[in-house]
Amino acid sequence: MLRGLVAITVLGLLAVNPAHAAPAPAITVNERVTHQQMDGFGVSQAFRRNELLEALSPAQQREILDLWFDREKGAGLSILRLGIGSSPAGSPYDHMVSIQPENPGGPDAPPKYVWDGDDNSQVWVAKEAKAYGVKRFFADAWSAPGYMKTNGDDKNGGNLLPEWEKAYANYLLAYTKFYEREGIKITDLGFTNEPDWTATYASMRFTPEQAAQFVKVLGPIAKGNVNLVCCDSFGWNQAKAYTAAIEADPEARRWVKTHAGHTYASPVDAPLPTSRKTWMSEWNPNGSTWNEAWDDGSGYDGFTIAQAIHDALTLGDVSAYIYWLGASRGTTRAFMQVDDTAKTYKVSKRLWAMAAYSRFIRPGAVRVDASAANPALKVSAFRNTDGSKVIVALNTGTEAVTWDGVRGRATAYVTNNDNSLTPSAVTGRTVTLQPRSLTTIVVR
Repeated sequence: MLRGLVAITVLGLLAVNPAHAAPAPAITVNERVTHQQMDGFGVSQAFRRNELLEALSPAQQREILDLWFDREKGAGLSILRLGIGSSPAGSPYDHMVSIQPENPGGPDAPPKYVWDGDDNSQVWVAKEAKAYGVKRFFADAWSAPGYMKTNGDDKNGGNLLPEWEKAYANYLLAYTKFYEREGIKITDLGFTNEPDWTATYASMRFTPEQAAQFVKVLGPIAKGNVNLVCCDSFGWNQAKAYTAAIEADPEARRWVKTHAGHTYASPVDAPLPTSRKTWMSEWNPNGSTWNEAWDDGSGYDGFTIAQAIHDALTLGDVSAYIYWLGASRGTTRAFMQVDDTAKTYKVSKRLWAMAAYSRFIRPGAVRVDASAANPALKVSAFRNTDGSKVIVALNTGTEAVTWDGVRGRATAYVTNNDNSLTPSAVTGRTVTLQPRSLTTIVVR
């Protein structure tokens, strides 16, 4: 046994005091204890939100794309979530157009797919994301087309008719092949979004058992082409039942590579009951106004987003965090607000809360153990595949905390009321964690 052990540094070296026990360091990182591997951080622009961007000038479009995907100017997001349409052509804004809007003549009839190469402007953004280096494209369906469902409508819930299961599975795979034609590899595919919630927009119900059953239809058809994701439940606790149903069925478990849940009905408080990767695949907070603030107590400021991301990573062991949405209009809680009439856009601190994680924690990174002596600090730590270390500290208190334990060539980036990933000095081994601030420390 080693006596006088006081810390394990960022580099995994033992710091030993043979005489007297030193005060506990502000942050302790133990690289010998590892947790989940990261797939990345992402955003969705489903329901025709990209059409808002198209109303802006090319220069403004580039600025927004930089803020989403660029690793120097913005968040460096690494996952784009796409919405698979289910509505017929001519549907109003907020509905995604289907690749087979009309019944081809029954579930056994030859399909009559339609592809315009645009997909509600999602193809354009996917190509741009790919140019920035994004490799993970997650296509998710909110509903099957109405003619495949018990209620005859892509909206207002309803269930997938059993006789249409195979046709729906083929429909989903056809969508991925259309994207492949455009040069985009759909890496991850979901067949249901919030199957436990009936919405007035595109929605479709599955019980956990029904979801597991459909996986056994879709899995063999999708085999080798795409990773299956299930089941994007309305809340994290509610997602546990879907995960449990799939894990209990050996054939369903064979096909589902990633388990996903949202956090509207309940937040991330523990891992989902699986050894497979898990994603927090959609959330934004409730709110009634557009808000750009970092820390105003509204519950939908940047500080709130930072806390939610920290909890998902450390309590839920999630491998991906996908926000809803990248940009929208009006009183949205998206990262950005676009006024397509005035031809302007605004940026909230919610984006920079995500960027403090997403720019630096790259796909393939592994979360390592981290703890804080001060309960006001929420700390997480990661080791990237290039060997760089990332420590993210959210100081929820009203006093600054000094960490005298940084080892290696380090840069700190501060996000708070006055800063958005602003570089901050690391003097020797010491960094100051400002109150009510998010500090990302990168050690190379």
